[in-house]
Amino acid sequence: MFWSFSDSMATQIIQFVVGLVLARLLTPEEFGLVGMITVFIAVTQTFVDSGFGQALIRKKEVSEIDYSTVFYFNLFSGVIFFLILFFCSPAIARFYNEPRLIDITRVLGVLILVYATSITRRTSLIREVSFKQLMKVNFAAALVSGVIAIILALKGFGVWSLVWRSLTGSIVQSIMLWFSGSWFPKPVFCKESLRGLFPFGSKLLVSGLLDTVYKNIYLLVIGKFFSAVDLGYYTRAELFSRLASQNLTGTVQRVSYPVLSQVQDEDERLKKGYKKLVLSTMFISFFIILGMSAFAEAMIVTLIGEKWLPSVKYLQLLCFSVMLFPLYAMNLNILNVKGRSGLLLRLELTNKLLVIPVIIIGVLTSIKTLLIGMIIHSFVTYYITGHFAGRLINYSVREQVSDLLPTFLLAIFVSVVVFSLSVIPGISYLPMFVMQLLLLVLLTVLTGCIFKLEGYYEIKSIIVQKFPKLSRIL
Repeated sequence: MFWSFSDSMATQIIQFVVGLVLARLLTPEEFGLVGMITVFIAVTQTFVDSGFGQALIRKKEVSEIDYSTVFYFNLFSGVIFFLILFFCSPAIARFYNEPRLIDITRVLGVLILVYATSITRRTSLIREVSFKQLMKVNFAAALVSGVIAIILALKGFGVWSLVWRSLTGSIVQSIMLWFSGSWFPKPVFCKESLRGLFPFGSKLLVSGLLDTVYKNIYLLVIGKFFSAVDLGYYTRAELFSRLASQNLTGTVQRVSYPVLSQVQDEDERLKKGYKKLVLSTMFISFFIILGMSAFAEAMIVTLIGEKWLPSVKYLQLLCFSVMLFPLYAMNLNILNVKGRSGLLLRLELTNKLLVIPVIIIGVLTSIKTLLIGMIIHSFVTYYITGHFAGRLINYSVREQVSDLLPTFLLAIFVSVVVFSLSVIPGISYLPMFVMQLLLLVLLTVLTGCIFKLEGYYEIKSIIVQKFPKLSRIL
């Protein structure tokens, strides 16, 4: 768990810092051009894997034949989908009405080949629980590709600095993976082995495709119906919002599932433990993410420059759409803890289909309307999932909202106070950002203490346990 979390944090921090530097050197349009291709690369990579990597991890006994069979299947699939993408690049360029995408798509398509060669090698390391080695691989790839991208951007390569960042990162990862263990493919291929893995892998393929399309659909829609510049603004705003919400959601998912599973048959203890997780996690989510929306302008201009000012409104709306993600993830975990995977799949499918009207209305109106639709969608999907998960542990949506409402209202109040600093005339963006950030931290602690919020005291007890010297401050 430690190395897995360290891998996630270290890699994302490097990517975030490199992203900040590149945002100062490149234009929103150049980021948007790469964003247009992201969905096609992501979907083809999902097909190449086909769920067999996870199937190998799940299988109790894996033979050399299994590994080699999956390796050659991935390699064959990689070649096929690379060729499909290569020859479809003119059609993709016409879809977006952007001729430059032909060459960009063909070069980025090499990512599929590189990915195909390394899936099985990564799988073998995961089965060996070699997360420390995986952290080294991902860290090195992020660092090397980031440095190369910055050098190319400084030399005027424009959008190609982003293209080569993706490509060199993938190549470094693949090379290091092959030097990180003892397994190498044997010249064998067994159809029976593939058939044995197919039932589990095929379900993961369908689930993976659904999730991949869902995560990237907004990039496709904004790139198609608006412009590369608008997409560039959106991708930078999403980067900031994701840094807060994704790390929190990922950590909660990893930790809450095994913890809650230990008391899955004790409904009273399960509800009590789940309530503690909800209150502490959403305290962090409300104050951090809503606070970010309050100082979005000062933060964006300070970190990536005034040319990105249009992305401020995107970030502020995205903050409201992602603040419930951790709660949504915990409700999904309750379904898993109770063994209701079938219900979970149906709910996931329903929730993702509800994106369709949001997209249609957004396309017919504006990006702002699209983002507002995303906020409404996040509340609706939380209610649906929370309703079914709550029934399983006798913790209804109404009770959850009642418990969380004081924290949410106080977080809104703190955010308004932090935002009010921005109307003070004569203060430049850097000192304003520092002042707003410090005020957010101070008011968050004071609010938790004064109003005796349960979530705050849960977090405080964990921090004090790990760092006793902070007890006086908190």
